Amino acid sequence: MYRSGGERAAPVRFKLMDVFIARQPIFDRQKQVFAYQLVYRSEDFQAAFGEHARIAGTEAIGNTLLTIGIDNLLCGKKAFINFDRSLLLGELPSILPPEVLVIELAPSVEPDQEVLDAGGRLQAQGYALALDDFVPQAQREPLARLAKFLKVDMEAVPRSDQQQLLRTYRPLGIAVLAGKVETQEDFEWAREAGYDYFQGYFFARPVSVHGRRIPAAKFTCLLLLAEAQQPELDFRTLEALISRDVWLSYSLLLYVNSALFAHAADVHSIKHAMAVLGEEGIRHWAVLAALPQLAKNKPGELVTVSLVRARLCERLAGLVKVPPQQALLMGLFSLLDALTDLPLDEALARVHAAPAIKAALLDTVPSGDPFWSIMQIVRRYERGEWHTLEELAATLGIPVKSVPEAYAESTLWAQQALHATFRKFDTRRHVRYAVTGPLRVLWEDREGKEAVIQASLMNVSVEGFQLLVSEKIPLLSYLRCNEPKFGLCARGRVRYCNYLKGKYLIGVECRGGTGWHPPADLG
Repeated sequence: MYRSGGERAAPVRFKLMDVFIARQPIFDRQKQVFAYQLVYRSEDFQAAFGEHARIAGTEAIGNTLLTIGIDNLLCGKKAFINFDRSLLLGELPSILPPEVLVIELAPSVEPDQEVLDAGGRLQAQGYALALDDFVPQAQREPLARLAKFLKVDMEAVPRSDQQQLLRTYRPLGIAVLAGKVETQEDFEWAREAGYDYFQGYFFARPVSVHGRRIPAAKFTCLLLLAEAQQPELDFRTLEALISRDVWLSYSLLLYVNSALFAHAADVHSIKHAMAVLGEEGIRHWAVLAALPQLAKNKPGELVTVSLVRARLCERLAGLVKVPPQQALLMGLFSLLDALTDLPLDEALARVHAAPAIKAALLDTVPSGDPFWSIMQIVRRYERGEWHTLEELAATLGIPVKSVPEAYAESTLWAQQALHATFRKFDTRRHVRYAVTGPLRVLWEDREGKEAVIQASLMNVSVEGFQLLVSEKIPLLSYLRCNEPKFGLCARGRVRYCNYLKGKYLIGVECRGGTGWHPPADLG
């Protein structure tokens, strides 16, 4: 580790997950996610590391992103990361690739010569610069000319001044981003005015229309969610509900025949599919099938946020002995008003939400209620309100450092769940072959501890393999194997782990290849 001037710095020790990172979407003009703003906690660095604060901040943010996984957190999108002067002059840009990182300079960064030189070097290396809370000022013009993005606070800048700013900078090839877009009306005005990108919570706010009639497909999905959360499922009612909707029928059969499950033969009927999935599997599928339908004509990010919230609520509930299934539904239903354009109380009534969930979401319970507190922790984390988050976590006895880890896992789970095959990339472009037999595997957990486990190899391709093991292996754990008789010499990450008849079916993705090649008579 070196300082910017080349002098070797003293080593800095810190715990990786001390850094909290949340993501907030940035949309294009079609309401598609263009990038994520990464919001991180950095104010503790100065107190914790003194003169080494810049180095600690650089290492912590970079290493946390790399450990969580850029792909897991960003899903192929760009990352806008706010930089102060010390981070700009530090080494974080060299950790993250220019095709991913957008360096967003805080308003406090003064455009002195050292800053301008650093910005010019980064621009030459292919990095994009953005100016946060931009207001045209003569002294900031040199920075503005280096920038690829200008972010404007819609609440702080009069609309007439915004229009003049757009007329000045967009012809120069600089994209202008509207910040704090809080309502649908804000978004429509900003898009009409000519903004290129939009950030805010308008996508999660319902468009209030009295007497709205829910389309038949959405109403069926609401009924499905209501049925799927009953303590005991009525399989006949579910079969009838699914069978009368083409999308739900197709979705169920597609899901049950996916790579998530190992079957001797394909499943062709609704009844057979439900028998294969069982109660918990049906509840899980119902969420994945219903949400995209509810989100039709809505930003797709609504579904992603709903799933992240659901999983995060479930994880936090497990730490405080609150029923995880109810907590998952609470997170899932927290954006139901935005998905349906119904008032939240009416939408919750349509899905027959449990009283505890309704009370927490409608803020009709005392502040110490555990469901309410869990939901507030989730919302505060999304917005980067770290101090309030810590206070809420303390009231529940939740170790605050467990929240960012749970959030990172929840973003990955949501991404995987939406693809229904628990696959981050299209690794199935390589054919799998049935290669079976006993196999010894080295399992490395997130803390770097290693253990040797016995596994049964099920199939293999040039970029992955599937195992059957007797114990659950956490997602993203590393597995290594070196077995000449199978032609395997690989290290990969666990991308799914599913319970199957007393065992766990593990899918391993090997970016560097498995070392295995199909014989000529197979290939």
